Formats: sequence, structure tokens, C-alpha cells
Amino acid sequence: MTHFTFSRLVLSAALLASPFAFAESTLLQPQTVIVDQSLPKAQRDAMELAARRYGSFWNSGEEALAKAALSEQFIDMTPPEGRVQGPTGPLLASKFFRMAVPDLSCEIEQMIIAGDRVVVHLHFRGHFTGPFKALKGQGQRVDFRATDIYQINNGRIAANWHIEDNISLMQQLQAQPPAS
Repeated sequence: MTHFTFSRLVLSAALLASPFAFAESTLLQPQTVIVDQSLPKAQRDAMELAARRYGSFWNSGEEALAKAALSEQFIDMTPPEGRVQGPTGPLLASKFFRMAVPDLSCEIEQMIIAGDRVVVHLHFRGHFTGPFKALKGQGQRVDFRATDIYQINNGRIAANWHIEDNISLMQQLQAQPPAS
């Protein structure tokens, strides 16, 4: 057996033993994908994979997916007040929100891949049954959307600009009265 063949076998075994070997096949699939075909296929695939991993993190709360999607130098360009920068920020945000909405799910409705950016339109659903700041959920339904713009560098999300439909979310959590 040549060194090259042995190395490939070791690499293949390592990949299969990786926590992502099974997870990659179960990542969220976007409902719609629009891709700049001028990008090299490997780059498009890496960008899509990072975005699907991150969307799947929001769907499942599985931290390993966020760690695989986010660059170690990740920057949240539109952080809510008090959010920690770096990969730790989204991990803490997910834990905090999942305490309030333990059955939180997320779908990727749209994904646009162009240049060094991926734009995703996310749809979140669940039931507010836990604590959220001074509120305690009574099982009310939560259904809101968010749009994220990811800057991808070396197959990982280096920066994120995001906007959530917080008005609808806060109304559903009964943190503010419905708009008149």
C-alpha cells in the first residue's frame, strides 16, 4: 500500500468519524437557492455549506454546527445590546432563546449566493413556554422571520448583518401590545 493510499484511508476514516459526517446529510435544505454561476463551484459549495450549517444550528441548537460554520474571528455587525462578539455571541443567544422557546425550529426559505456573500431568509417557529427576561411563556405560538447577510471567508462565516422581525416576536411573547 502506498503512502498516498494509506493517507487517503486515514483521512477518509477521520472524516467518517467526524461529528459532521452524518450531520452534513441532514442539514437544512433551502427552499429556494439563487447562485451566481460565475463563482467557482468549490467556492459556491463551501459558501452554501457554511450557511446551511448555521441555519441548521438555529434549527437544532447544536453548537458544533455553529462552530463549524463560524470563523474564529466572526463579527456580528448588527449585535443586539449586550451581545458578546465572536462565535460565543450566537451560542449564548441560542441557549437563552431556547430556554424561552425550547421547540424552536428554523427553515431557510431563500438563499442567495453571490460574490463573498450569502443572504438567507429564515423562518422561525415554536412555542413560548419558558422564561424570557421578565416574562414567562404560556405556550403561545412564536412565528417570525429574519434576514441575514453572511460574509464568507475560507468557507466560514466571517461577518453577519441581520435583522429580525422583533416587533412581531415581542407581540407574540406579549412583551408589547399589538400595533393599532
